[in-house]
Amino acid sequence: MSAGSALPRLGRTELSRLAPGPGPAVDPAGLRPRVVHFGLGAFHRAHQALYTENAAAVSGEPWGITAVAPRSAGTARALRDQDFLYSVVERRPDGPVCRVVGSVVGALAMGPDAGAVDALLTDPEVSVVTLTVTEKGYHRSATTGGLDTASAPVAADLAAPPGAPLTTVVGRLATGLAARMRSGAAPLSVVSCDNMAGNGAVLARVVRDFVRASAWPDRGTVLARLDGAVTFPSTVVDRIVPATSDDDRAAVRAALGLDDALTVAGEPYRSWVLEDTFAAARPPWERDGALFVPDVGPHQLTKLRLLNGSHSALAHLGLATGRATVADAMATGWGERLVRSLCAEVAPTLPAGGPDPEAYAGDLVARFRNPAMRHTLRQIGSDASLKITERWLPALRELRANGAHSPALTLALAAWAHGTRPGAPDRPDPATEALAACWDAGGGPAGTVGALLRTVGAADLADDAALTGAVAERLPALRAGRVEL
Repeated sequence: MSAGSALPRLGRTELSRLAPGPGPAVDPAGLRPRVVHFGLGAFHRAHQALYTENAAAVSGEPWGITAVAPRSAGTARALRDQDFLYSVVERRPDGPVCRVVGSVVGALAMGPDAGAVDALLTDPEVSVVTLTVTEKGYHRSATTGGLDTASAPVAADLAAPPGAPLTTVVGRLATGLAARMRSGAAPLSVVSCDNMAGNGAVLARVVRDFVRASAWPDRGTVLARLDGAVTFPSTVVDRIVPATSDDDRAAVRAALGLDDALTVAGEPYRSWVLEDTFAAARPPWERDGALFVPDVGPHQLTKLRLLNGSHSALAHLGLATGRATVADAMATGWGERLVRSLCAEVAPTLPAGGPDPEAYAGDLVARFRNPAMRHTLRQIGSDASLKITERWLPALRELRANGAHSPALTLALAAWAHGTRPGAPDRPDPATEALAACWDAGGGPAGTVGALLRTVGAADLADDAALTGAVAERLPALRAGRVEL
């Protein structure tokens, strides 16, 4: 029993209580640790671990995951306490659906369990390493894009004596891969699942940079062997995984009759696109819907410009008209029209080889309408000065260069501009003060829009008088709480 609960704690001895549907798709006892995953956060548990379990179930292959917590030894301990089992709540519009996932067969803390981690990285049975450590976990230099060897954690790992605990995933991974190369073990695929463009190339570079910066006398040999035996496929991952709520935990208790300290929640939709450059055996994730392609770039750009771009547009227009969540914005007369219009408008800027923009827009409408997600507009609208420079402005430049109309992006820009005015409801942004000062720039509303664009590094768009004028024309309706598509 868990503390404060009348229900038994989730564990293997309790699985017999569950009906086949909510129980694991595989018998965890029949799996072997063939995948190592760095990062024990909710996203991995609601995404890659689920794909791996379903792939193992369909194929009959014993693909188990040993998860490594870079920082939180408590999460690894909690997983061990539950025999590595946890539940996923799928937040559907018609009510939650719960299931137990059993693909994780081991949980380690990167520092205290360094020896066990290195043993797995050199184990020929392990043929895939995956990561979800967030972008900051790669310790990239803002100047070069490579490894920031001057950062304190990286410098400490580079100076650490052999066998000492390391604090960065890059250092731990590079050290483990070097040991594997020295031992002549089988090839390996190292798969970044973090939300970054070209994440495979990014990971390959920082790992190689660590080896190059090391004091290892055989670093040249290690690098040469990495080139021949290790690949770093790029990926595009997608599933909204919100913070677990008390309602999610209550749904698990009601559905399973068990208590779970590690419940995670997710939307019904999930997708995974992977570059087909694996060096060794891997789980047949495609049997659970994953897509293997020669180039993930078109899928990455589609996600950025359509999903992320629509999300930001809904956020700023919704906040301007008093809405709180994505579903609230979609329940208006303009929400669906905005999403479909923006996707159709941006579609000509997308390269061939990605998903169909119209079908993708239809999926977005269904996802965004889901009231169970409760995805707040304030969260999505935060740090907008950074987000819109990637999500909107490159597409806007292409459209205007080709003489195409861009009414949806123009309206979205107006809503963003409206939210930067002094005294506007707070939404976190590193440029809040600089943006607010633009409203005193002079030159009327169009001058303000131009100043705002210059502040986010878009001087070329600020000098486009037709654009700044069109954005300014949208401001009075937004001040009155109206969205005019």
